[in-house]
Amino acid sequence: MSDTAASLRRKIASAGDLESVVSTMKAMAAASIGQYENAVHSLDDYYQTVQLGLAAYLGQSETPDAKTRVANKESGVIGAVVFGSDQGLVGQFNDVMVEYVVDTLGKLPGRKTVWAVGERIQSRLADTDLITGKSFMLPNSISAITPLIGQILVEMEAQRETGEIAQVYLFHNRPRTGAIYTPVSQRLLPLDEEWRRDLAAIPWPTGNLPEVMNDSEQTLLALVREYLFVSLFKACAESLASENASRLAAMQRAEKNIDELLDDLNRNFHRLRQSGIDEELFDVVSGFEAMKG
Repeated sequence: MSDTAASLRRKIASAGDLESVVSTMKAMAAASIGQYENAVHSLDDYYQTVQLGLAAYLGQSETPDAKTRVANKESGVIGAVVFGSDQGLVGQFNDVMVEYVVDTLGKLPGRKTVWAVGERIQSRLADTDLITGKSFMLPNSISAITPLIGQILVEMEAQRETGEIAQVYLFHNRPRTGAIYTPVSQRLLPLDEEWRRDLAAIPWPTGNLPEVMNDSEQTLLALVREYLFVSLFKACAESLASENASRLAAMQRAEKNIDELLDDLNRNFHRLRQSGIDEELFDVVSGFEAMKG
């Protein structure tokens, strides 16, 4: 009996230690989600400002140069930027994204090349029929997102200038209430006529209409660069928030399983102790009856 009771004590102690680790990881994941979601929300006003700037420019400029600077070719090689995860305990995070990328790009004509953000999703994309190109390291903090986006923009512009790609699509997971996250995609380039019309339809918030001054072409390029930067930054932050949401859900399931295991172990331990006490009482009573007889 003592060996079994000792074994149960060790199991209960191990389960308690594991529960402490899980609780710590759950708290870290929850804190990370808040940081990345706050980063996304903090960009909303700036994103709206950039949109208003583009709307003001496109609403005033109807020259052919303006249109061709915004929307170059709409055909040719497609470059896809795919955000994944390099951390564990995120379930099917990368697998769901790869399946979505393959399905979405499979419906588009032409040759495709994918740029993976993360080593694990890079290896999964390499197992598909898609051509893998440049890869990037995932940031481990909010401050590391900006340098990453700068690297992606430099590579994107370099390949567009040399004609290696003509279109750019963006793939990432986005947090979603009730489903943890959902894969989404966005066409970044070229900025076509439909994109122009949607921006031109945005009403100016005041009665004083803006006017583009000095070099209008440089103004447009600056606004487009900011638009691309904010789009990529939001995609990265949303992907990291989704990753931590997936980890938080995994930790919550693990915590529930550990609680159930601890309940079973404690019940077995108390049942074993009660059985031992009953046996000892029976021996005492039996000895007393034997002495009395």
